[in-house]
Amino acid sequence: MTDLLAVRGVTKRFGGVVANHEISLQVPRGSIVGLIGPNGSGKTTLFNSIVGYHPIDAGSIVFDGREISRLRVPEIARLGMVRTFQQTRVFGKMSCLQNLLISVPHVHEGLAAMCTRQPPAVTERARQILRLASLEDHLDQRGADLSFGQQKLLEICMALMNEPRLLLLDEPTAGVNPVMIESLIALLRDINARLGITLLVIEHNMRVMMQLAGHVCCLAHGEVLAQGSPAQITTDRAVIEAYLGAQS
Repeated sequence: MTDLLAVRGVTKRFGGVVANHEISLQVPRGSIVGLIGPNGSGKTTLFNSIVGYHPIDAGSIVFDGREISRLRVPEIARLGMVRTFQQTRVFGKMSCLQNLLISVPHVHEGLAAMCTRQPPAVTERARQILRLASLEDHLDQRGADLSFGQQKLLEICMALMNEPRLLLLDEPTAGVNPVMIESLIALLRDINARLGITLLVIEHNMRVMMQLAGHVCCLAHGEVLAQGSPAQITTDRAVIEAYLGAQS
């Protein structure tokens, strides 16, 4: 299986603070890879560097065989890499369907035009994506009127409108009730298996990670602490100490 994403020796500094230090990580095409670590371990910084928000200070980032570490966010997105955020970013006053229609890339168009001038095929695709996330019964409901978990589902649907080949998800189940977590897990599995989209997922809930990821990378203090299968990671003493503060 070839790598869709290869992070090689990436270092990112903010002044005198080293947020990421020589991080290397591979994401095989068609896989689900997890990224875990204590708060402040550099996970979101790494995401921001991968998608172009932060220029890196050393190393390289290769997406589908192309070096992208000097590209801007829109250029990387056009190559097929899209991310979600820890805090949901849906348009509260717009319906679920409108949220998806407005997520299709446009240049110099007003919000109303984006929602009303879409070809029928785009609107149908939006409906299919909402159906995949079990939100088809809410397509006319305002984003603000959805539950928090449903907003998480909607944000993922919005990302799918960009037709990503690699989807980066930053804590998709954080703050979500247990029932909705199961819906999110099911959606992510479908996105991977049915749509063929590769996933890189930051997640603190190890039960979720055990169900989703085939490979997990653990960061601590801005460096790679351990990598392996979920079973290997959950029994790794260094990982346990980093999370629980256990004494050797």
